[in-house]
Amino acid sequence: RGHITPCAPLHTSHTVDYVIFVVLLVASAGIGLYYAFSGGRQRTTQEFLLADRSMRCLPVSLSLLATFQSAVAILGAPSEIYTHGTQYWFLGCSYFLGLLIPAHIFIPVFYRLRLSSAYQYLELRFSKSVRICGTMTFIFQMVIYMGVVLYAPALALNAVTGFDLWGAVLAIGLVCTLYTALGGLKAVIWTDVFQTIVMFAGQLAVIIVGTHQAGGIAEVWRKAQNGSRISGLDLNPDPLERHTFWTLGVGGIFLMLALYGVNQAQVQRYLCSRTEKEAIMSCYAVFPCQQIVLTLGCLMGLVMYARYGEESPLDQGYMVLYFVMDVLRDLPGLPGLFVACLFSGALSTISSAFNSLATVTMEDLIKPHVRPMTEARATLLSKMLALAYGLVCLAMAYIASLMGSVLQAALSIFGMVGGPLLGLFCLGMFFPWANSTGALVGLASGLVMAFWIGIGTVMTTLITSKPRSILLIKAVILASVAKTALYSLSYMWYSAHNSATVVVVGLLVSFLTGPWKEKDLNPGTIYPVLGNLLFFLPERYREKLCCVTPLEDNVSHLNSTKQNPVSNTAFLLPL
Repeated sequence: RGHITPCAPLHTSHTVDYVIFVVLLVASAGIGLYYAFSGGRQRTTQEFLLADRSMRCLPVSLSLLATFQSAVAILGAPSEIYTHGTQYWFLGCSYFLGLLIPAHIFIPVFYRLRLSSAYQYLELRFSKSVRICGTMTFIFQMVIYMGVVLYAPALALNAVTGFDLWGAVLAIGLVCTLYTALGGLKAVIWTDVFQTIVMFAGQLAVIIVGTHQAGGIAEVWRKAQNGSRISGLDLNPDPLERHTFWTLGVGGIFLMLALYGVNQAQVQRYLCSRTEKEAIMSCYAVFPCQQIVLTLGCLMGLVMYARYGEESPLDQGYMVLYFVMDVLRDLPGLPGLFVACLFSGALSTISSAFNSLATVTMEDLIKPHVRPMTEARATLLSKMLALAYGLVCLAMAYIASLMGSVLQAALSIFGMVGGPLLGLFCLGMFFPWANSTGALVGLASGLVMAFWIGIGTVMTTLITSKPRSILLIKAVILASVAKTALYSLSYMWYSAHNSATVVVVGLLVSFLTGPWKEKDLNPGTIYPVLGNLLFFLPERYREKLCCVTPLEDNVSHLNSTKQNPVSNTAFLLPL
C-alpha cells in the first residue's frame, strides 16, 4: 500500500507545483519562528501553551475549524459521496447542536474555572486519579489519530510526484514539530489560519476545473441524479444502518461534542480567548465554516462521479488523488495547490495534537507530581514534550498505513475513545451525585465497551471477508453464530453508545457506593442542566435532587480565590 502503481502515468508535476509545496512548508515554519522570537518569545508556559489568553474570535474560530479538518476529511468525504451518494451531507444537521451545546455549557464551565487543561476539571470534580485516567485516555486517542492524519497527505505526495512515501512523512512531521515546539499555541493558531485558506483554495480549484470539464454544474447534477447519487431524507431508525438521517444527524451530535466540547485540542483554544464571549463567538463562527467544508467535499464527490460514473479507476482510498491528477494534470501549479491543501489539513491537525499533548502531559502528569519548578524550566520542558510527541507521531504513521477506509478509521477511533471521555465529562457536569468511584468504573466500562465493539467489528469483517484456510472457515462459522447487533452498529453511533455507557454505569456505581451531595462539591464544577429542566418543581425537591445552585453563583465563589483553582480547592474534594 506504500505505492500507487495505477497513478504512475499521471505524474506530471511541474516546477511550480514544487514551489507551491515548498512555500507552504516555509510559511508554516516561518510563522513558528516569528512567534519564537517576538512578543514574549515563548518564555512562559502561559504564552507557550495558552497564547497568554489573548487571542481574538476570528483566528480562534478558523483554528477550531482546521484542527480536525484534516487530510482525512479532504480525502474521505468525496470518496464517501462518490461511492454512497449525498446521504453523508446530513451530517451537517448535527453541527447545530454539536456546536451550540459546547458554546453554552462546556465553554462557560471551562473558561470560568480558568483551567489550562480540560482534565484539571476532573480533579476538581472527582479526584486526582480520575484526572490521570482521563489524561492517559486522551493521550492514547491523539497519538493514534496523529498517525492517520500524517500518513494521508504523505500518500498524496507519493501519488502526485512519486516522492518517497516515508520521506514525505518525515518532512511533514519535522516541519510541524519545528514550528509547534518553537512558536507555541500562537504559532499553531496563526498557521491554522493560513492553512485553512490554502485548504479552501485547493478544494475550490479542483471543483471549479472538474465542473468545467464535466460540462457545468447542471450536467454534474444530472449525471449524479441518473446514477442515484442524490440521496433523499432517509428516516430509517435502524441504528445498524451505516448512514441515515438519524445516524448522521443525531449520532453525529455526540461525535461533535466529543470533538468540540471536551477534546483538549479545542478546549485549549477556548481557554486562550481574550474573554468568554469571544470564546463562545468563535464556536458559533465554526458552524457556517463547517457547512461550507462539508458542501465542498460533497461537490467534489459529485464531480468525481460525473467524470467516472460507475467505473471507479481505483479503490476508494486512492480515488480522490487519481481524480485530482487526472483533472489538473495540464494545469501547472494546481496539482501542487491541492497537495498543499492536503498538507495544510495535516499540519493544522498534527500541530494542534502536539501542543495539546504537551499541555496535558505538563499540567496533568508532571506539575502535580514534582516539586515546584521555575517558569523557564517549565516552559523548556513543555517545548521538549512537543518535540517528543513529534517523534512519536512519525512512528505512528506506519500503523496508519495499514488501515483501510481513511475516513471511517479516523472517525471510529474518535468514537471509540472520544465517546467515553465525553461521557466522563457529562457525568461530572450534569449529575452532582456521581462520585469518584463511579467515574473510574464508568470510564473503564466505556472503554471496554468501545474496544469490544470496535475491535470485534474489524475482526468479524476481516474473518468473514477473506477466509483463506479451514481454520478461518471455522472462525467464520463461529463469528456468524456469535455476532451480535453491536458489531453491526453504525460507526456514527459509537460516541453516543460509549458515552451513554459511562454515564449509566457511573451513576449506578455512585448510588451503590454512596452518592455525593452538591453542597460538598467544588463550586463551579456542576452545570445546572437538571435544575433548568426541572424548574417547575418546588425548591425543596430540587435541592434533594442536587440541582438548585446556578453556575454563576458557584463560579463567582470559586474565582474569589484569585489563584489556580486546582491548587486552592483540591482540599475540598470529597473523599
